Amino acid sequence: MRAHTCRGVIFLYQRGIVKEVRLGKLKEEKVYSSFSNCNGNVYQATLLAGLHVQGCPHCPIRSGTLPLEECGQSQRAPGFHFHQTFIITFIKPPVSFGFPVPGLKTFEVDGALRWFSSYWTEMDEGSIMMRKESQNGSKGRCSESETNDKQPVKATVLQKDVGLLSGICLIVGTMIGSGIFISPKAVLLFSGAVGPCLLIWAFCGVLATLGALCYAELGTMITKSGGEYSYLMEAFGPIVAYLYSWTTIMVLKPSSFAIITLSFAEYASSPFYPGCTPPLVVTKCLSAAAIILIVSVNCLSVKLASYVQNIFTLAKLLIILVIIVAGIVMLAKGNTENLSNAFVGTSSSFGAIGLAFYNGLWAYDGWNQLNFITEELKKPSRNLPLAILIGIPLVSVCYVLVNVAYFTVMTASELLLSPAVALTFGDRVLYPVSWIVPLFVVFSTFGSANGSCFTAGRLAYVSGREGHMVKILSYISLKRYSPAPALMFNGFLALIYIIPADINTLINYFSFAQWVFYGLTALGLIVMRFTRKELHRPVKVPIVIPGLIVLVSFYLVLAPIIDKPEMEYLYCAVFIFSGLLLYYPFVYRKVNWACKLMRPITMHLQLLMEVVPPDKTE
Repeated sequence: MRAHTCRGVIFLYQRGIVKEVRLGKLKEEKVYSSFSNCNGNVYQATLLAGLHVQGCPHCPIRSGTLPLEECGQSQRAPGFHFHQTFIITFIKPPVSFGFPVPGLKTFEVDGALRWFSSYWTEMDEGSIMMRKESQNGSKGRCSESETNDKQPVKATVLQKDVGLLSGICLIVGTMIGSGIFISPKAVLLFSGAVGPCLLIWAFCGVLATLGALCYAELGTMITKSGGEYSYLMEAFGPIVAYLYSWTTIMVLKPSSFAIITLSFAEYASSPFYPGCTPPLVVTKCLSAAAIILIVSVNCLSVKLASYVQNIFTLAKLLIILVIIVAGIVMLAKGNTENLSNAFVGTSSSFGAIGLAFYNGLWAYDGWNQLNFITEELKKPSRNLPLAILIGIPLVSVCYVLVNVAYFTVMTASELLLSPAVALTFGDRVLYPVSWIVPLFVVFSTFGSANGSCFTAGRLAYVSGREGHMVKILSYISLKRYSPAPALMFNGFLALIYIIPADINTLINYFSFAQWVFYGLTALGLIVMRFTRKELHRPVKVPIVIPGLIVLVSFYLVLAPIIDKPEMEYLYCAVFIFSGLLLYYPFVYRKVNWACKLMRPITMHLQLLMEVVPPDKTE
């Protein structure tokens, strides 16, 4: 199979016949012809693809378009239509049989690429460097002599642009949002005293680290992006993996993205409305602008999105360091009265302690985010566990020390009554530069939103690649190597979720589902210890650790339901399993009418966004 490209259009030839036309890399190649003269096979190929050869003295077609009917050929290339003229420009006439056409410089497409949308054939996986099998069953590949480009061609896959520092910043940046600055009081409320509150924050950090170690084994054993989706697929099959992707892609990821940007909008606009709450329309418009900006950054460049994440993570660590140092100074001055008798009033309710752990672990949520981008991580067998072992303990220490700092200037009652704990702390300790606290809260929420968008796009990308979501979600930007359709889809859903007056209730009721899938993933690790013994495990944790995570997950799912049973939990369960109504006809059976409906939509979106399917990797 031979190929030539122009303006992103690839023409694949075999024995002089145009076999395939698809979008590809903008890369010039010599065309090695398999035909002997223009009056024979070239003429036939020209008519079959609706092409017009111009400038060749041996070609009978000089100008205009020769309709297919005049050719007398009944054979048609499958999937082609023959109503559009394309021009092949020969600077010099073709040479003899079996030699390259050295004068062939460009293909000139008549009109913009948008005119090609009606005559498009759905693109197969693979770039021009990954040929389909030829008729003799061998794979044809371009040799070094067949290309003018001496530079290696990137495969059309997500590139490995995320290093160790970016991996740590992704974990830290997504775990630390606005919660530790605004309302770290739920743990104190349910634990009843300062002492158990601090212990629960520390224990939650230990549990998050243990859970992440399980994910380190999974991520180095199954080196696919998508997090829990890929692991559930290997352990339990496609149905469980589909239910996870259905729930997470449609609700959990975009709603979380929306609520983080709403927090960003509220604190970014509050300086312009001193003494009152910013108008709802202002916060929603600013939130929408933040969503569009973050999605655009992630679509433009993976490296740029990583740099943004690194910068904003360093910013939030800086303000945390300021709070911790200020707290240490206050302790040195003797402000320890709020830490004395720290266990007086400790709650004895089993359910209340469970809810305290539940809220603490919610603040640690994000410890699994690096597993969503395993395919883009440099040296994943080394950097994945290393980033986990650095990032999560770092967050744990920060959370405990920040809470200690809060208690040096506020009593437990004052902390519970404060609408924004970090702002109260700043007013009491950092005045007259207390304005830096809300500024860095804005930075923190923006960085957390960027990390949420970054990982959500990868889940949709992998799910689309496996056929559990529409195929267009698995396509990659031709020029920028980013999963642009998946990122845009997540952003579109987030824009919808900011419209209702309050989405916190939605997130609260669906958050228990997240722990269902955490528990299933840890259970899957135990199952694969016996069913997939052949898999290489660079990291292997004691089996008691995933067993503990399964028990904790089981408890955290049941605790809020037992403490306060409500019908909304049943509605959430119904929504999760309603995905099966779509799975059977559209994923398992792949009904013809749905494929026919999606085909033209996919084609037009490909042309609009300049995206292609990912290459198949070994």
